[in-house]
Amino acid sequence: MKKPLIISIGREFGSEGHIIGEVLAGRFDIPYFDNNLLHHVAEEKNISHEHLVKYDEVPKNKLISRKIRGMSNSPQENIAYMQFDFLKKMANEGKSFVVVGRCAEAVLKGTPGLISIFVTGNKDNKTHRIMETHNVSKKEAHKMMKQMDQKRKNYHNYYCEHKWGHCHCYDLSINSSYLGVEGTADMLELYIRKRMEENS
Repeated sequence: MKKPLIISIGREFGSEGHIIGEVLAGRFDIPYFDNNLLHHVAEEKNISHEHLVKYDEVPKNKLISRKIRGMSNSPQENIAYMQFDFLKKMANEGKSFVVVGRCAEAVLKGTPGLISIFVTGNKDNKTHRIMETHNVSKKEAHKMMKQMDQKRKNYHNYYCEHKWGHCHCYDLSINSSYLGVEGTADMLELYIRKRMEENS
């Protein structure tokens, strides 16, 4: 029986970690989950996908959140745990996949076949990518970068014991600015295949 491979990717905004994840999913011929994870959760729970999207990877509002009979009234928290449960279910079923964000390296810690990666980048390179991708000014790109990374940090650190982006909490951290998407994917593929050989 083929052993499972789960690639979890944390990323800074503008590092193109999500694109690198897509490339790796293609190279290993396994499913890729990012925003589309919500489609699967919505389908499984028979609820509206549109309702879930606005709360995706958003930390809960502590000022208005309450526990009522052991249940949270925070949609952010409930949706986060729906995604965590979905990932755990797939992992327990022995499925292989790539997942971007969603605290996957912590949620699936100890899962056989898990390889956790964090993608970072140089500020200038990330700024340029954001300006091109979102058609914004340099100043706006810097603002977006700061806001998105803070959002991801707050979300991650609320649900996880270890800190977002801390190198000791991932199997490998890599700066995508030097080799670009394809070059970074090349290096990660070599690392992943070596890990797979050792675990076979």
